[in-house]
Amino acid sequence: MKPVKETMTQSFYDLSVASYLQILGGVQTTLARAVEFAGNNPLNLDELVHVRLHDDMAPLSFQLVSVWHHSLGSIKGMETGVFGPPPKMPAMTFDGLRNLISEAEEFLQGLSREEVEALSGRPMVFRMGELEIPFTTDNFLSSFSLPNFHFHTTTSYAILRQHGVPLGKRDFLGQLRVGAE
Repeated sequence: MKPVKETMTQSFYDLSVASYLQILGGVQTTLARAVEFAGNNPLNLDELVHVRLHDDMAPLSFQLVSVWHHSLGSIKGMETGVFGPPPKMPAMTFDGLRNLISEAEEFLQGLSREEVEALSGRPMVFRMGELEIPFTTDNFLSSFSLPNFHFHTTTSYAILRQHGVPLGKRDFLGQLRVGAE
C-alpha cells in the first residue's frame, strides 16, 4: 500500500500569523471584559494575575506571558532557528500583561506574508538547558507552538471565567476568517 501524500491547503502565514492574530484578538476581548467586570464587581485584577486554576499549575501571569511567547516568540524563534521556554519576567500587573498581548499583535501585524512564508521548511531547535529537540519550522508550528499557544490561551480564559468574568466561546475565538477567497 502506497503512503498517502498530504498536501497543505493553507499557507504557512495563514497557519501561523493569521491563526495567532485571530486568537490574540480573542484574548484582548477576554481581558477587556475582565476590566469591565472588575469595574462593577469585587475583582482585583492585579491579584488575579497570581491566581492558578489548580495548585500545581502556573498563575494567570505565566499563562498570558506564554500566549505572548508562543506567538511573537515563536516567529522570532523560527527566524533565528532556536526557541526555548518563556523568559523570566518581572512581576506583571494586569495592564502589563495586556500590553504584552498588544505587543504580540502589533509585531505579527507588521510581518509581511512573504517574510513569514520564507520561514517554512527551515530547521530549528527547541532548547531548554541541555535538552535539544530538533524540528522543522512546520513541525514546530503544528506540533509544539500552536498547541502550547492554545493551551495557555484556554487556561487564561478558564481562570477569568472561574472568577466570574462573563465570557463565552465567541469571545475566545476572536474574529473568524469567514468567506471564500
